[in-house]
Amino acid sequence: MINLQTTAFLDIKLGDGQLSFGESVKSVEPACRTLDEARYAFLDAEVAGRTDLYYMYRDVAREIDRAHLAKYGLRFDITVIMPGLIGQEFNKTVGHYHPVKSGTTYTYPEVYEVLSGEATYLLQRPGPLVGRVADAYVVVARAGDKVVIPPGYGHITINAKSVPLVMTNWVAADFASVYGEIKDLRGGAYYLLEKNSTSLWMPNPRYTGLPALRFRAQEDYAQFGLKASEPMYKLIFESPENLRFLTHPEEFAWVE
Repeated sequence: MINLQTTAFLDIKLGDGQLSFGESVKSVEPACRTLDEARYAFLDAEVAGRTDLYYMYRDVAREIDRAHLAKYGLRFDITVIMPGLIGQEFNKTVGHYHPVKSGTTYTYPEVYEVLSGEATYLLQRPGPLVGRVADAYVVVARAGDKVVIPPGYGHITINAKSVPLVMTNWVAADFASVYGEIKDLRGGAYYLLEKNSTSLWMPNPRYTGLPALRFRAQEDYAQFGLKASEPMYKLIFESPENLRFLTHPEEFAWVE
């Protein structure tokens, strides 16, 4: 059993791929993404592999904070991605784009935080035509690190390590993932494979005119009050205005 309270602030523990919650946090039943549901997103859709790919715990909070989350229109989720290979490919989420905020031209952003393990985030910005990507980059994050998904980008999270990956995210409460284009193209713009004990990025042949994959270092986002040394859950009661970028992206200057 791994105690995650130091990095999460919330009283939660990880055991055998499942989370348990302390008295201050109402227990949440996870949704499990199975291999049969996710086959379309992998390089080899017919390959055998573990059946439980990842668990999604949505709307997690301390009971004393729930009214505050509702006031600011936010939701806090936790995802546990199991380790292992699906064929040649590291286990991952199926990936999605973000919805456009009504009345604006901006898609909702999102922010992730790694509690345990290591996350490889593939971010991609769609081009004007289906099957084209204008930009794609990778960020690797470890315990305590935060990664912002800016407006205009979709993303896939990959667990390329041998232990479970646990991550949290803040997002607008009325956010609904957009799976269509990534599903139609059978995954993201690139697949992360294991070849001869090393990792290899392979372009998804269903995309056309792919840009070169960029690699960016993880960074703190001081403008949003995000620090590697501080659990980001605490922002909801210490400085909720720092999370306004999630619900009002049109008010901020976004730099790629």
